[in-house]
Amino acid sequence: MDSFGRITDYLRISVTDRCNERCLYCRPKDYFGCNLKSRRLSANDIVRVVRVAAGMGFRKFRLTGGEPLVRWDILNIVDRMSGIPGVEHIGLSTNGLQLSKCAQNLRKAGLSTVNISLDALQPAIYRRITGGDLKPVLDGIRAAVAAGFEQIKLNCVLLRGVNENEIWPLVLFASEHGLPLRLIELMPMTATEALTEENFMPVTEAMEMLRSKDELIPQPNWRLGHGPAKYYLLKHTGARVGFIGAITNQHHCDQCNKVRLTADGRLRPCLGDNAEVDLQQALLDGNDDVLGSLLDSALKLKPFQHSFGRRYLPCRPMTAIGG
Repeated sequence: MDSFGRITDYLRISVTDRCNERCLYCRPKDYFGCNLKSRRLSANDIVRVVRVAAGMGFRKFRLTGGEPLVRWDILNIVDRMSGIPGVEHIGLSTNGLQLSKCAQNLRKAGLSTVNISLDALQPAIYRRITGGDLKPVLDGIRAAVAAGFEQIKLNCVLLRGVNENEIWPLVLFASEHGLPLRLIELMPMTATEALTEENFMPVTEAMEMLRSKDELIPQPNWRLGHGPAKYYLLKHTGARVGFIGAITNQHHCDQCNKVRLTADGRLRPCLGDNAEVDLQQALLDGNDDVLGSLLDSALKLKPFQHSFGRRYLPCRPMTAIGG
């Protein structure tokens, strides 16, 4: 429990800050990886932290990046995590580029759910946002569906002037494949050139756009994961759409249940706050009691609200923190 009485049982672990794309909202052009003096987490480090966290009451875990599938040992990490007592759920956030090659094996290893970034269906727009190719991502989505994960969600970051005309096609695509789509407000988590008022599109505007196409029926009791999305059912298409308004929703943080572990071993209690707790020495010393104490201290540092509305300046970009 944090200082405000919120149960925190969800740990998001960045297994790498490396990525095979360079999204406008995540990885600045001049970012090439953690400081060379930093020690990146090994598979043993990750499994140790998960074991200690599960012993404290953490039940839900998500592997993020960067792009987690660029790690050669990702299957081993998932397999070892799935055998830890207390671990009830293992999820993965990915851009999907390499998912078609390993979806079945990830499922067999114990992965429960997958979140896949999909910001556009037009290849040129997709490339403008991510620098990557769309086709492998679509192949990865189909492979994930075939693998039979408990839940697959598609994520789209809203960028005015870039992908607002992609929203309705994305809704139809998600509905066709029986997948929920989450529309996410742009957050100040990377280079300032991507963070302009012209680029920002509030989720309320996306909702109005969808209302012009279909009727949105609120689903207040419908939870498709462990995050803050507010879901709606589109009456005629049957699509399920979630909205994550971290900037415009004043109650976005009220039920926050997560902390993050960066790829270089720092616990970050809040995505939108620069406070961090360094686990590196405890990992090197092999002291699980100290790891537990550091996890507990991170919970005490967790603020009631993020700092995005208070001229927040990230100390490092999203790809270095973990999605």
